[in-house]
Amino acid sequence: MESVNLTAAFLFGLMGGAHCIGMCGGIMSTLALARSQHSSLITNLLAYNFGRILTYTLTGALVAFFGTLLSEQLISIGTALRIFASVMLIMMALYLANWWKGLVHIERIGRYLWRFFQPLASKLMPVRNAGQALLLGLVWGWLPCGLIYSVLIWTLSASSPLEGALIMLAFGLGTLPAMILTGGLAAQFKQLSQSPILRSASAILIIVFAIWQLMPLFSGDLIHSGH
Repeated sequence: MESVNLTAAFLFGLMGGAHCIGMCGGIMSTLALARSQHSSLITNLLAYNFGRILTYTLTGALVAFFGTLLSEQLISIGTALRIFASVMLIMMALYLANWWKGLVHIERIGRYLWRFFQPLASKLMPVRNAGQALLLGLVWGWLPCGLIYSVLIWTLSASSPLEGALIMLAFGLGTLPAMILTGGLAAQFKQLSQSPILRSASAILIIVFAIWQLMPLFSGDLIHSGH
């Protein structure tokens, strides 16, 4: 089950690359242009993305920790969280395929939180070295993005903080190609990731994952009712 979750998270991050380029493209340009002669572009890019993905991973572990606490209090809550996770997966799949854009409303949740981090992010720009890039990545991981917060909400149903961290890590690694590529390659990747056929195929696969997660719950109910 865990490998299925990680695959779905990675696919969501990979196919959401076009959204990532739109949200963070300006930061990539800053890292490329506002660097000292002694700093390397690739070093700054890697440092920024390491910080960004580290924030995703740590917050995934934290959210999953609260989810496991709730599940331990009441078994019914654990079952509800698993159903909720599958529903979130389906919603994420619909977003990927451009069939439904309701996830953008989740960004409103993060806008209140971002008010605390935005002044710090502003102080770290323009980025002159890898140390600044790392710190900026750590802060930028809290950016109010529907993709990030959707996966983060999904980790509430993780079986452990470790699984929650791995889900967010897989998502972050999925976004990495879009964030590392710059210039014409980024434009080509964005065009590829926006392919309706590719996005629809990925969405269908994630929906299958979601239904597969729900099957044990329903089969358990059926067995129980049969007895």
